[in-house]
Amino acid sequence: MKKIFLLALLLTFSIFSFAQRNNNDWSLSVGVNAINSLGTKSPFNSPEDWSFKTPISAAVEFNWTEQLAIEQAITFNGFSEDSRIDFALPEKDYNYLSLDTHVKYYFGELIFGRARNDWFDIYANAGVGFFHIDETNISANLGGGVLFWLNRDRTFGLRAQTIAKFAFNHPDSGYDNNHYQYHLQAVFKL
Repeated sequence: MKKIFLLALLLTFSIFSFAQRNNNDWSLSVGVNAINSLGTKSPFNSPEDWSFKTPISAAVEFNWTEQLAIEQAITFNGFSEDSRIDFALPEKDYNYLSLDTHVKYYFGELIFGRARNDWFDIYANAGVGFFHIDETNISANLGGGVLFWLNRDRTFGLRAQTIAKFAFNHPDSGYDNNHYQYHLQAVFKL
């Protein structure tokens, strides 16, 4: 019951936050993702073993200032019988679904100045998520990424990001445990 309440609170916060804005500083991102659920505590260990089964991800983002934004993302992926989840081989194929809400802080301008970073943005993000593999779990998320703008108007770009997902009740959650998620997405300003 606590999970359902937290999910409802998360979705309500997301919808309320998006509904309060009258500005048009929205963006949409679509791309692929990979999941590192190997249980190694290393975000870069064994990329050949990361899950990449139906790796679809999409997100909508609203920038309410130049440095701060909120993002709502949905991710699909999966694990096949021959992939590892926390050092174990699953007995069947599993689908992965994730809904994440993140607050993003764009800080590249503070480091490089406005004139030098017209073509890229660096950001850190933090938030909460809901994900399902075998059971359902809630996670605290922490990550970051870089967004490369491919035109002068900064309306189309490519984004690479990494998110660490820390499951709330990971000792009892089976496959629905701590993991890393990587995204490569095309970004379109709306």
